[in-house]
Amino acid sequence: MSNEDDDKIELSRAEVETLRTEIAEAEERESHLKARLENIDEVLRFARLSGYLYIRSRWSQLPGEPPILDDADVDDWLPRFVVLQGQCLYYYLKSTDLSPQESTLLCDVVEVGQLPNFVPEDEKTRYAFYLLTRQGLKFECSSTSEIQVDSWVRALSSDCKLRDGAGDDDKMKTPSSQVEAGSW
Repeated sequence: MSNEDDDKIELSRAEVETLRTEIAEAEERESHLKARLENIDEVLRFARLSGYLYIRSRWSQLPGEPPILDDADVDDWLPRFVVLQGQCLYYYLKSTDLSPQESTLLCDVVEVGQLPNFVPEDEKTRYAFYLLTRQGLKFECSSTSEIQVDSWVRALSSDCKLRDGAGDDDKMKTPSSQVEAGSW
């Protein structure tokens, strides 16, 4: 009897099928992960700016509607991976997601501005800004990095000016100027 015979293991048909299934599932997971990685690479390659921001959204009060409740103290900031690419702002749940949860066309942004800094429960100062859409949806965004917030405000202000034709104006169009122009 040789040592080779001692090293052999006999498997039942059920065990062989189980192993084949596990291998097929592992190959499928690997293929899916490669596709996600390629997608992330593609998104980031063409992105003007990207990164994690804490975001919450608020609707502006429209004429004839009851006043909106003051919910400034509500901590509903959610981390999102945000990508500025082309003429759109994309909001992903995580940087590895294949498709965004939401998006905003830059041509719909009528105002971009700074918000006051604040200190949430984690006691780390957050720097904040907002963007307001012509539909009245206000996205409030924050980060612990002042440099990151400044970069987002500069990029969004610049890109939205290009889209709305504000030219050399130092100021973004405001909702009141949009109303006067008849496009609000």
